[in-house]
Amino acid sequence: MTDRSDRLDIATDLVARALAAGVDGADVMVVDSSSISVACRLGKSEMLERAETVEAGLRVFLGRRQAIAASADLSPRGLSDLVERSLAMAREVPEDPFCGLAEPSDVCREPPELDSFDATEVTEEDLLAAALAAEDAARAVRGVTNSEGAEASWGTSRSAIAASNGLAAQYRRSSGSLAVSVLADGEAGMERDYEYTAAVYFADMRAPEAVGRAAGERTVRRLDPRKAGSARVPVVFEPRVSRSLLSHLAGAINGAAIARQTSFLKDRMGAQIFAKGVEVTDDPLRARGLRSRPIDHEGIATSPRRIVADGVLSSWLLDLRSARQLNLRSTGHGLRGTTTPPTPGSSNLFLAAGEQAPAALIGEVKSGLYVTELIGFGVNPVTGDYSRGASGFWIENGEITYPVNEITIAGNLVEMFAQLTNADDLEFKYGTDSPTVRIESMTVAGR
Repeated sequence: MTDRSDRLDIATDLVARALAAGVDGADVMVVDSSSISVACRLGKSEMLERAETVEAGLRVFLGRRQAIAASADLSPRGLSDLVERSLAMAREVPEDPFCGLAEPSDVCREPPELDSFDATEVTEEDLLAAALAAEDAARAVRGVTNSEGAEASWGTSRSAIAASNGLAAQYRRSSGSLAVSVLADGEAGMERDYEYTAAVYFADMRAPEAVGRAAGERTVRRLDPRKAGSARVPVVFEPRVSRSLLSHLAGAINGAAIARQTSFLKDRMGAQIFAKGVEVTDDPLRARGLRSRPIDHEGIATSPRRIVADGVLSSWLLDLRSARQLNLRSTGHGLRGTTTPPTPGSSNLFLAAGEQAPAALIGEVKSGLYVTELIGFGVNPVTGDYSRGASGFWIENGEITYPVNEITIAGNLVEMFAQLTNADDLEFKYGTDSPTVRIESMTVAGR
């Protein structure tokens, strides 16, 4: 079995093999990872999984043709076979005028050290203890009647990237997660909810008891929901669901979508798309960020980038290919796996906190909806039309009153962004993060 310490040597050797075989350029990503996952239900262990993988992905270029292939066989014979297979594929694919490596002068030679790896040894016993404690705390909440279980996981990975343009870098990452889901029975039927925590450092995860207690309280709070009538009202999104609006924004400013002209924001660069004061940032260098990375997967240096400044759309998310299509420069957002070519993607994307507390934001609503869960994916990326199933709580006279479910909320993301007000409760929990937000007017369809 290949020693994990030589992953960068493997990447650079594979590049040299490809060049010797006659390719015009090549890049390689070698990833080795290990993970442990456990699950329990009703106080008993139900699952234990361990996984260790090592894989190399080779991308080769013949003129304007590119091909990518991967292999877990990192022996000398396996690497030679990988080169032959990639070269054969490249001879058969059509030309792509926008593919290619970064210029040597654009390659980041000294990536910064990021605090993205926890060397703590996390065992299956640690994970099982956390899962059991979380489920016990959830089941102890009065009104909880059953459990869907708790799961905990821990994983580490090391990535090495090398290319014929001089790129040679590697970095490590770690992350853990804990989730618990329980049920409660009410007069109107059964309800379920969950709570979740994730972090780069095991010690930074929320206490299992707090996670479980929150899951139980959220579940019981949903009991005996009512049907909401149809109306056009303000809609408040709690942070767990408001972050989905940022995901729609990220998709709309993805360079590949802009180049294809398939985004509802394709003509809005430099335009006021949010209210003044609204700021959206992508920060790949955030300490202990769940999606931090010192360079992108094409060797371009990463840096914090203001996507929306004072409400104005200020940047696309670009990899090399989409940047060439748009006659721009890469923004350092090229992401790839061992089996896929680079494509644009965000890192630690967040909507900055506003000035009002969530209670104040809700307190200004005479009649409206507080959304705690979204269902389905009814979003048109070309037009921005938005329609999703939802559940949550009805707001009356500035107070959260009774639970509601089986409703649909609808609008258009252009209008929703323009009407968005952000609260001050931003927490970095998911990798894409948002505070509570209020959209001034959406269609709510109920009974």
